[in-house]
Amino acid sequence: MVDLSSTLAAVPAPSERRMAVRITPDALRHVRARHPWVFEESVTSISHEAVTGDVAVIFDADRSFAAVALYDPESPIQFRVLHVGKPTPIVDAWWTATFQRALEARSDLLDDPDAERLAYRVINGENDGCSGFVVDRYAEVLVVKLYSAVWVRHLSDLIPLLINVTGCSAVVLRLARNLQKEQRSGDLFGLADGDVIAGQLAGGPVQFVEGGLLFEADVRGGQKTGHFLDQRENRARVREMAAGRDVLDLFASTGGFSVNAAAGGARSVHSVDLSAPTLAAAERNMELNNQLEAVRNCDFTTEVGDAFEVMVQLARAEKTYDLVIVDPPSFAQRAANVDGALRAYTRLTHLALRLVRPGGVLVQASCSSRVTAPMFFETVLDAADAAGRSLTEIERTGHAVDHPVGFPEGAYLKAGFWTVH
Repeated sequence: MVDLSSTLAAVPAPSERRMAVRITPDALRHVRARHPWVFEESVTSISHEAVTGDVAVIFDADRSFAAVALYDPESPIQFRVLHVGKPTPIVDAWWTATFQRALEARSDLLDDPDAERLAYRVINGENDGCSGFVVDRYAEVLVVKLYSAVWVRHLSDLIPLLINVTGCSAVVLRLARNLQKEQRSGDLFGLADGDVIAGQLAGGPVQFVEGGLLFEADVRGGQKTGHFLDQRENRARVREMAAGRDVLDLFASTGGFSVNAAAGGARSVHSVDLSAPTLAAAERNMELNNQLEAVRNCDFTTEVGDAFEVMVQLARAEKTYDLVIVDPPSFAQRAANVDGALRAYTRLTHLALRLVRPGGVLVQASCSSRVTAPMFFETVLDAADAAGRSLTEIERTGHAVDHPVGFPEGAYLKAGFWTVH
């Protein structure tokens, strides 16, 4: 039995009274097509005043059951859909079945002798039926990240179920930026980003295994939940093609690509990131794998700086590489940012291609959900054409098995591997 924190235990439960909600015909069609969001402007009637996290039943025009959702009066996404179809009580058994179904979908990933030490996404929000609720596992630690306050009042019920299903010993709470704003503090009941809300967690980062390599994650204060788990398979691909190459890793973060390149036999790896603490973590991750001869033999260097500016400086210095990895943060948080994001990808491609030797490899990724895969790949290819470099496609990749896509907006990650001529 893992004890909940006193702060979490004091959070009030959601109301037992269910809301009755009507929505527009168009919104109802989307809900029945398994879209998980109902926006404020699509709501036509609500039975009574309620609070964030209360459970709502959505009815159709004939007063027949359509869906169950969680209510957030302070968000443009006013209802987050949990279940569609036949009436179903949202009780412990339903939640347990939902969590177990997510784990079963990841069974291939967990067929590993290091399964208890791995890091992977257990619940991928909307795409696993839990809108705004993400759960990542790092060895024996679960990290629950909330993108909506609708979940706060349910945590004291859900955390024990997650622990029971996964067998983990501690749970850390992470909050999206929108929930850390002062105006949402009343919905958090004293909970804060980085809180240990169940079990005990020793000081310092949590160690885990990825592809037989050791990494550490700052699960309480690091970016995302501590590590960019969604790029696991692309990192493995880089490892397979790194032997004997000079590698440039841009937007390197905590060194996931860099460590894999070194382990794959890269002659050198130069990692660039704007954050000095993040690059310090990359250096520690490299040191954790010094038992590997390939890592010891790799000439590993880091540079703190803006990737755009560093690429310009490297080109001026006539530096070139056999493998250049470009994995920037999201450039388009909203639709209005898409044009700017495409310009940024164009510039990144131009700059990166100046640094790739003929016959070398460019790896370029996008995590901007507003930028579709066709838009991204067309932008990269057009930029290469304008730069006078031809690309031979090796592979295009998307989401890993632990990051399933269940609705259009859930697709965000795409990456391309190209030989540069």
